[in-house]
Order: sequence, then C-alpha cells, then structure tokens
Amino acid sequence: MQYSLTFPSGTVKYILHLRFAEMKQFIEPEHSILLVDCKVAELYADSFKGYRTILVEADEHRKSWEQVENICEQLLSMGADRGTTLIGVGGGIVTDLTGFVASVYMRGVAFGFVPTTLLGMCDAAIGGKNGVNLGLQKNLLGIIRQPSFIFYDAAFLKTLSATEWSNGFAEVIKYACLFDIALFDELEKNSVEYYQNNDEALQLLIERCVDHKNNVVLADEQESGKRKLLNFGHTAGHAIETLYEMPHGFAVSVGMVIACKISEKETKLNAEVTDRVKKLLEQYGLPTSAEMETKKVMEVLAMDKKKNSEGISYILLKNIGEAEIKTLSPDQIRNGLETYSHAGSR
Repeated sequence: MQYSLTFPSGTVKYILHLRFAEMKQFIEPEHSILLVDCKVAELYADSFKGYRTILVEADEHRKSWEQVENICEQLLSMGADRGTTLIGVGGGIVTDLTGFVASVYMRGVAFGFVPTTLLGMCDAAIGGKNGVNLGLQKNLLGIIRQPSFIFYDAAFLKTLSATEWSNGFAEVIKYACLFDIALFDELEKNSVEYYQNNDEALQLLIERCVDHKNNVVLADEQESGKRKLLNFGHTAGHAIETLYEMPHGFAVSVGMVIACKISEKETKLNAEVTDRVKKLLEQYGLPTSAEMETKKVMEVLAMDKKKNSEGISYILLKNIGEAEIKTLSPDQIRNGLETYSHAGSR
C-alpha cells in the first residue's frame, strides 16, 4: 500500500505493509546512508548488509547538538553530498536526529524514515517536526520539514520490550482522547496483548493514528493553531520526562492525567472522564502518577517553547474526543500541578 500527501514543506510518500528488505525498490543504496539505532542494528544485523550506516545511541541525553556535530562529521568522512539521502531507522530519537541533520547538512539533503517502534510509527515519525534538545528543554532546536518517505514494516515491533509497547500506546490514547471516542471505546475493550497478537488490528490502529496526525498537520503544519492540540499531555509531560528521566510515553501519560485535572477546573471536565482516562492508561501499562517537585517542573516550563507573553498554551479536554487550546498563566498551571499532587492523581 502506497500513497502520498503534500504539505507546504514537502511531499511524503507513505509505504505500508512491506518488509524492510523491499525498501531497495524505493531508494538507491549507493546514494543513501542509514542512521540506525544501535539496538536495532544489533537485532537485525543482516538487514543492513549492503548499506552504509551510522550507528546512533538512542538515548534522550544524546539527542543533542553534540550528537548532530558527530553525525555530520561522519557524513563528511563518508563523502555524503547534496545527492545523498539520509534514512533514519529507529524510534523517535533517531528520526528526530535524522530529520534535523538532513535539514542542516550542506543546507539540506533528502531524508526518509523507517520507524521501528510503535511510538515512532504512530506519532514521532509523522508531521515533519525534527528537533534536538538544549539542556533541559526538549526539542528547543528544531525545524519543520517533511521526509521524502516513511516506510512501515510492523515486523520490527516483534522485538519491542513491554515498556516500549506501553510507551507507544500513550500516543495512541492521546489521539483517542483528542479526536476519536470510537477509538477510545475500542481501546477500552482490548489490551496491549490483543494488538500484539492481532496483526490486522495493529495495522489498522497504526493507520488510524497516522491519519489523525496527518489531518491535523495538513491543516496547520507550522503549529499556529490546530496542531497545538497534539501537545495534549506533553507540556507537563516533557518537563517530567526531562527532570525524572522517564520514558516519553510514560511522562506523557502522567501529563495527560495532569491536563485532565486542570481541565476539571478550567473547562468543567467531568471528574468521571478523568477517571476513565486514568483507567485506560493503566490498562495499557502506563503510569498515572509520579512524585515530582512542582517548583522544579515550573522552572522547566518557564522556558517551554509554547510560552508567550500571556502564558503557556495548554491543551485541555472538554470530553472524550473534544479538546481545546487555552492559554494558562503560571499560577493556573502551578495550582493544577499542586491539585494533582495533593489528590495523589486520585
């Protein structure tokens, strides 16, 4: 299955339901360099024979300017030029680095993605946001530029750990909360194990998430409006992820519960909806509470890239499948964090 979507910053070809070995039909290996997650390279060593590769340590601390420089130096030593295509093979850290490097190396070269995690397939590889961290600020250095292609081989998911499966489902549940009450209902009836053992259901789930994200990005690629909705759970979540070294999806899960607690006051969200969201997250192996210092979280949020002179754009729920963007003052966010902490996230 193949289709293409055209965004202001480029056209993306989506290639689904194929095996990685078939990717050579779509690229020229002699003009390509793969940036591969070290763990993926070890698990699938035979798959990368015949390709030039750069191994990437997929650690959040390594998603940095220093890593960008290191990769660029390797590209230079390998003779990469304006005609070279960079292909990121791995999770969100690898695709972020690949897209960012490709956008600055020689003022821009072509790039594509082969996401190998559920989080990457459903969210991180889609939408054209490619960034690296600066200190405690996630993705503060970044660009919006679409990959030439995204190649999906769900077989890579067979070797994911239980943690990585749950990590990915945080983003799936995010889409359900924001846009898709029918998906929320479906998820409530199933489990991680159900999708692990049902290839057709898993493929449909991934495609559904891809469609949700693309519909938003097509309407607002530069995140001036509707695309901000995709930050549901990510505002506090990114701060928690950075401060407490929590997996991205786990931190977003906690962030979604915090957003629901704030929503109870700001949008009059029914507390029963918060409980329903919390129960679903726990059903998919995700945390809904975390010990944290409100002061430290607020210090990180003070430099959040969604901050403006009036406050921080925060994504709140009005109901399952219905969300809104609201600018909150630091005091409103601080009060929400304290309410969440005092309630023990209920």
